[in-house]
Amino acid sequence: MSKHKKIETNDIKDWYLGRFSAFENHLNGSRDIPFHAVRKNALSTFSALGFPGRRDEEWKYTNIAPLLKHQFGLAGEVGNVTEETLRPYLFEGLENNRAVLLNGRYSEALSNYRTAARGVIVCSMKTALKQHAALVEPHLGRYARLEDEAFVALNTAFVNDGVFVYVPDDTVVEEPLHLLFLSDATAHSFFTSPRILLVAGKNSRMKIVETHNGLGDHAYFTNVVTEAVNGAGAKVDYVKLQDERPNAYHISHLQAHQERDSNFSFLNFDIGGRLVRNNLNLALKAENCEGHLIGFYIGGGRQHIDNHTAIDHAMPNCFSNELYKGILGGKASGVFNGKIFVRQDAQKTNAYQNNKALLLSDDATINSKPQLEIFADDVKCSHGATVGQLDDEALFYLQARGIPKAKAQAMLQYAFASDVFNYIPLESVREKIDQLVHERFDNI
Repeated sequence: MSKHKKIETNDIKDWYLGRFSAFENHLNGSRDIPFHAVRKNALSTFSALGFPGRRDEEWKYTNIAPLLKHQFGLAGEVGNVTEETLRPYLFEGLENNRAVLLNGRYSEALSNYRTAARGVIVCSMKTALKQHAALVEPHLGRYARLEDEAFVALNTAFVNDGVFVYVPDDTVVEEPLHLLFLSDATAHSFFTSPRILLVAGKNSRMKIVETHNGLGDHAYFTNVVTEAVNGAGAKVDYVKLQDERPNAYHISHLQAHQERDSNFSFLNFDIGGRLVRNNLNLALKAENCEGHLIGFYIGGGRQHIDNHTAIDHAMPNCFSNELYKGILGGKASGVFNGKIFVRQDAQKTNAYQNNKALLLSDDATINSKPQLEIFADDVKCSHGATVGQLDDEALFYLQARGIPKAKAQAMLQYAFASDVFNYIPLESVREKIDQLVHERFDNI
């Protein structure tokens, strides 16, 4: 059986390798830019690595066999997507602050982001590689490691578009940016490899909201990689909401690089998707950095949501805070693997990690693995993990006061998750996510 599985995995790897020639033929002028050599190198790396399996320690609890059953082709042009199509996915007050990507491709027609701050660039990755190469090339592909990450290698090989965000030194951007990813699988299945590169100059300020939604009933695969470069003294607040279709596969990789005195806060919310895997990595590379990883996920049916996080303290006097909560019902499954590294030079490190999961059914499962690797002696580090069910006494208390059982359960679920929502820096985003999560409470 294992031999048969290996052959299947190699076959689907060869399928993706075979798509590269067609991909190259659609690059036009992008085939002649220096970055194309990076693509070809990434393809060779992916060929050598192949897809991970259950024997790989980092994928022990996530079975990607359902993903590998599909022969996803390249994404084609999207049909008639209009302003009205986008309306359900917008946030109040951010309607005119968006960059839209349809099936992984930047839409100039539907994007309307403008800012009063001088020198700020928000454009397609395709445009950035041609017109802003001097700003892009020092960073693109330099932080997200593809040598041991097959999905990063696959994304890098097939990246043709995405978003480039550049904030100059000493620049405060008041207008939040909404990166709206919409996958239209109404006509057929496909895979996309969008790339996000954020370069925040020293002492700059920026808020970003990234959302992923889908249309249609065909299966589709989003494989997104984000590199966030935070200059000295930069402060970036980043919120990601993944609300893909029930037939979607969503794999994402974040690599944040922090310089001295920078503050990077990443909030991750997963409420959709069939199979979801997030690799979220913060590298605190200089003194006095501050990093936050805050997450919430809710799943029902047969959803699988896997969050692998790593915070790397490389230098002294840095602080990190990590809080992850999840609610699973039905036959849903989840994974939380959180690593904190404290290097030998990282004295005076403060690092906190807390992971809590709530299981609403006997068939829901969670695998939680917090990890600390500390090589310095003057540090304050802690981690904790708890898994439980709704409090029967609290549920009885609410029902005894005339609250219907379903509503009482929803109230307790919200009370469990509410402190995560308080981290969201934009009120309209917080209210929308709050509403979406409440709807999921009713469904699971």
